[in-house]
Amino acid sequence: MPSTITAGGRCLPHFIRATAITLTLCWSPFGWSATLPADLKWENNNTDPVYADPAAKRGGTFRTFMSSFPLTLRKYGPDSNGGFAGYVRESNLPLLSTHPVTGNPMPMLANEWAFGADHKTLYFRINPKARWSDGQPVTADDWLFTLKMMRSKAINDPWYNNYYSTQITDITKFDDHTLAITSGTEKSRQDLLESLPISPEPSHAIKLTDNWVKEYNWKVLPVTGPYQIDQLKKGKSVTFKRIENWWGDDERYFQHRFNPERIEIKVLRDQNIAWQHFLRGDLDTFPLNMPNWWHDKTKTAAFEKGYIERAWFYNQTPQSPMGLYLNTADPLLSNLDVRLGIQHALNLDKMLTTLLRGDYQRLNSYGSGQGEFTNSELKARPFDPKLAREYFAKAGFNKVGPQGILQNDKGQSLTLSITYTTAEHAQRLTLLREEAKKAGLNLELNLMDASAGFKSMLEKKHQSAWMAWSGGRYPAYWEFFHKINANKPQTNNIMNIDDDAITALVEQYDKEFDFAKKAALSRQIQQRLYELASFVPAYQVPYTREGAWRWIKLPKVPAPPKSEQLYWPLDGGNSGYSYGGLFWIDEQAKAETRAAIKSGKTFPAVTLTDTRYQQH
Repeated sequence: MPSTITAGGRCLPHFIRATAITLTLCWSPFGWSATLPADLKWENNNTDPVYADPAAKRGGTFRTFMSSFPLTLRKYGPDSNGGFAGYVRESNLPLLSTHPVTGNPMPMLANEWAFGADHKTLYFRINPKARWSDGQPVTADDWLFTLKMMRSKAINDPWYNNYYSTQITDITKFDDHTLAITSGTEKSRQDLLESLPISPEPSHAIKLTDNWVKEYNWKVLPVTGPYQIDQLKKGKSVTFKRIENWWGDDERYFQHRFNPERIEIKVLRDQNIAWQHFLRGDLDTFPLNMPNWWHDKTKTAAFEKGYIERAWFYNQTPQSPMGLYLNTADPLLSNLDVRLGIQHALNLDKMLTTLLRGDYQRLNSYGSGQGEFTNSELKARPFDPKLAREYFAKAGFNKVGPQGILQNDKGQSLTLSITYTTAEHAQRLTLLREEAKKAGLNLELNLMDASAGFKSMLEKKHQSAWMAWSGGRYPAYWEFFHKINANKPQTNNIMNIDDDAITALVEQYDKEFDFAKKAALSRQIQQRLYELASFVPAYQVPYTREGAWRWIKLPKVPAPPKSEQLYWPLDGGNSGYSYGGLFWIDEQAKAETRAAIKSGKTFPAVTLTDTRYQQH
């Protein structure tokens, strides 16, 4: 007798006579469903520790800021990879995340999962409670549609087109709440958990057309997470509203999280203006990682009188590759000797010890903190003006011109333009500019608005870029280093690396099943990048420092070890770990603080320094 599958459509028995097996295929709007393997061992995780605080209170508006207004609300297509993308992406939950304390798989939209015998497939059971913010149920059809959408030329996003064709090759529906996602190659369990539990798109709310990019540029779509965009004031602010009776409120790892009713993100293009808003109480928190802000700017009445509190929390997060990215397609930078000279012409150690007061650490390779995937044998090239000049001379820059800047026989000055998007970094880059003159190198500093600057980098209009990519649990290389992404707009290969050796390593890395061998390939990729000298590693920051008005409360243990920020209102899944949404707003403390300011009453000054996760 054929088995029966309910798929919201009609089911037809399909007889395979040669093997006397009956397979039932079920029709749905997005394709045919298949029979679930009988030998799957389903796993779940209902026992890991919870890390939210039962004392958390629901309510209030959390007020924060961003430096520029987003160019789109889309997650895909042109201009979708800017700073605001973190909010948009984390509005939708994936099937699974990673527990920020244990590192185990953690239920999100799926509450059970199983590994296929082929080492390529992960099976999922969707939590039947899961709903889109418009009340529609989350079903396997949403993932079938996602695959179709990610492969569609309509989204104008070659990276996703490629990834969902080569890295994710199939999505299979078994019933409304059971599906499988298949990788293009065999992978270890860690790799499968990293790459396959993707977020869905709302199949009932999106229509793919040739004009999709324009039509959906500002369209607010249903989400699966606790917050949805509620107000959009062009150029001024974006406000999220918490979804009433959100389906996840009672789930183990969501309880007592995502507490504000609203999240208001104001556009404040200048950090110093944002700081004044913060001191007035118009913003609730403020990042203080930059040393002068932590050590100097906080010597103000609001901190000294205890109205605003400081927190220094050491974490154990993968470190982003912060540094200078050289566009190797640029005529000057296509020369390896010029790139090697630049490596030795930047006095980053002086910047760290003077301006940054020794608070930051020198980064030696392309990111760090990813265990065996980090090549710890690599050491950043030291500042050495004499050696830099020797490399520049090999490239033909052997004559001294005006102001000591080197020139070649054609009279071309040795000048490097640096595009950057954080005004507060101007002092750092100015120091590097003055020191680089000792090596005969002139640096031109080009400050741009965050959205416009990042767009310029993606379109490869920069000569060099001072920036960092966000890091995950394990490095991703294909989008950054594979030659297929070089010399094309809207790809993340902003160094325009077109190198057969690193491309071959990246392809092996993506296909490698054995985790130890994959880590070895990662180290080789970082070694080859070092040889190409297109990335100048700058620094890493193994902690977060933030200020918050005393009405913003944290759990007794402020955060789990994988927390990039203390006051991130959403899930944190962009980092690979579910750590966010732990703080809450104490309205009574807010009223008390407002009254104290008016009456002149003070509170003890508070600086929380939490070193429990500090790595020595």
